[in-house]
Amino acid sequence: MANSEENKAASAEGGNNQTKRLVIIAIALMAVVIIGLTIALINANKKNNKNQDDPVPTPNSVSEATPTEAPNGTPTETGTPTPTGEAKDTPTPAGDVTGTPAPTEAGKTPTPTEAGKGTPTPSASPTPKPEEIDGYLVEYSAGNTWNDGGVTMMNLEFGIRNNAKEAISGGWTLVVEIEGLAKADGWNGTFSVKGDTLTIKSANYNGDIAKGATQVVGCNLGIKKDALKVVKATLNGVACTVRAGVVDQNRQNNNQGNNGNGNNGGNDVDVEEMLKRSKNAVQGDDWLHTDGTRILDKDGKEVWLTGLNWFGYNTGTNLFDGLWNSKLEPTVKAIADHGFNLIRVPISAELINQWADGVYPTANYNHAYNEGLNSMNSLEIFDYFLKLAEANGIKVMPDIHSAETNASGHNVNLWYTQKVTEEDWLKALEWMAKRYKDNDTIIAYDLKNEPHGKPYEKDGAAIWNDSKQPNNWKYAAEKAAARILAVNPNVLILVEGIEIFPKNLETNADFHSTDEKDYDFNWWGGNLRGVAKYPVDLGKYKDKLVYSPHDYGPTVYQQPWFKGTFDYDSLMKDCWHDNWFFIYEEKIAPLLIGEWGGFMTEPNISWMKLMRQLIKTYHLNHTFWCLNANSGDTGGLLLDDFTTWDAEKYEFVKDVLWQENGKFVGLDHAIPLGDNGITLKDAKGIK
Repeated sequence: MANSEENKAASAEGGNNQTKRLVIIAIALMAVVIIGLTIALINANKKNNKNQDDPVPTPNSVSEATPTEAPNGTPTETGTPTPTGEAKDTPTPAGDVTGTPAPTEAGKTPTPTEAGKGTPTPSASPTPKPEEIDGYLVEYSAGNTWNDGGVTMMNLEFGIRNNAKEAISGGWTLVVEIEGLAKADGWNGTFSVKGDTLTIKSANYNGDIAKGATQVVGCNLGIKKDALKVVKATLNGVACTVRAGVVDQNRQNNNQGNNGNGNNGGNDVDVEEMLKRSKNAVQGDDWLHTDGTRILDKDGKEVWLTGLNWFGYNTGTNLFDGLWNSKLEPTVKAIADHGFNLIRVPISAELINQWADGVYPTANYNHAYNEGLNSMNSLEIFDYFLKLAEANGIKVMPDIHSAETNASGHNVNLWYTQKVTEEDWLKALEWMAKRYKDNDTIIAYDLKNEPHGKPYEKDGAAIWNDSKQPNNWKYAAEKAAARILAVNPNVLILVEGIEIFPKNLETNADFHSTDEKDYDFNWWGGNLRGVAKYPVDLGKYKDKLVYSPHDYGPTVYQQPWFKGTFDYDSLMKDCWHDNWFFIYEEKIAPLLIGEWGGFMTEPNISWMKLMRQLIKTYHLNHTFWCLNANSGDTGGLLLDDFTTWDAEKYEFVKDVLWQENGKFVGLDHAIPLGDNGITLKDAKGIK
């Protein structure tokens, strides 16, 4: 019995303890609920307060550093641009390739889904890094595409990365197999095509690739297929890993200039002092005007503009190309010493508008060679270039070479794109004209490089008539000239031609026909037939108008007038006269051949001699294409080191540089042209 009572007592004590535990748990649960409700009320109150300050909350907001997924499934960081638009026959510029996903096929880019249209933002996930590759890696990136006689053309860049154990020195050869390869003309190397094999040999300045370093080469490449397929590649006979990727020419150029060439900066300089104009300069005495076919100075003395082109401000370098291997100051001086009195500067409307907005894209150059530039932004470097030009007696002519900043932007038909509107183009010209209205170093503006387009491209092609169509180049040029001259009435306005013009204006003045047989063709920018019927009207500023055709030889393209044999008379009859020389002959306006030149090889040299004869006979103004060694289809006045002058080509061009009594004649009344020239004040003028 005793044992039974003890068990009862134990059971009662256990029940009491269990009851106590249940009470404690209940109290704890109630406390949790109370705390949760309190926190919820606090958060709700905070949210209400925030919404009062910011009444338009952004759904699915993601921090800038959080990766989101692009529409094609390739992760990309928020804020990184994604290509838009559909593939067209008319080339669409690729824009800055930095951070932009490479197209999966040539010319085909993903179209991003617009925000707020029901597509949820995926949860954040880390951006995958490209697989690390041992040995040699060749990445390629295709840009905008266009059609050329059944061949699909594209801008293609290769990044050659050396992940091997040893550096490459003394030169390299890259051999790439591409299905359906038709042709390739490139830069930063020597290109040759045989069947489906593209062979690229290094230039003098980029033959070394350090361990872990990358060299970039690029080309305009044509294939006989719709889609690009790179099969394989070898570098110096060693197989490479090949993959599509993002190739950044500009970053590579910048790195190239800094690796192994000293530090990235140097001592700070007094930028304000460096930008001060020459003490010998006289402002406002060098403006020019026209009279019939002549260009005259303030005293009525006829002048001869004999210059060259130096590109880079259009390509994404945001400075002149070549300064990754040379120095700015001695190069400008050498141009003057060699007798060129004008520099045509290709530039993009996009870059100018970035400057206008206070945005200064990085100028890519050799920081060790050009230490004085390291304290300047890209706009200040341009101003410094103007100061150097003035100090050496050189005048400058900006040329809107492309709407967007892109090495292949000149392939775009018109002066506007989806990204850069016509108004953006007009604003760029107006801003530059206003900024430099008190600097007569800039004496002219070339409104747009090579407007063009073929009949089948319809409203995507440049036309020339009396309409107000958006693609009417004459109408656009008049609007641009009006914007410039309203803020600076002193500068010359250069208007280039187009590509096609109707053979019969009675039946096709509106360019509605898509049949090529209904048109006369010429080089892009070289067809000025429309001037005869529809001359550009600058109103009271008619003495500021200069027409500027471009003309090239058979190594650039085998035009119909080069087939068989050609001579001066046949070129005049088949091309020059009806396309633009009639403007000179009929004393409508002066001419300036904005681009001409090429390799010193036959049959091109025969054409160059005839063009030189025409220029010399009539003292046609001209800017030779070009200074740059990296012009793939013409070569340059500089060799691959961007310092040594091509003696043969220079001696050829020298014959049509303005000279009096063995001295080069500049266009500045106070400052002589280089060490071998005289001022315009001391010149007799063209007789």
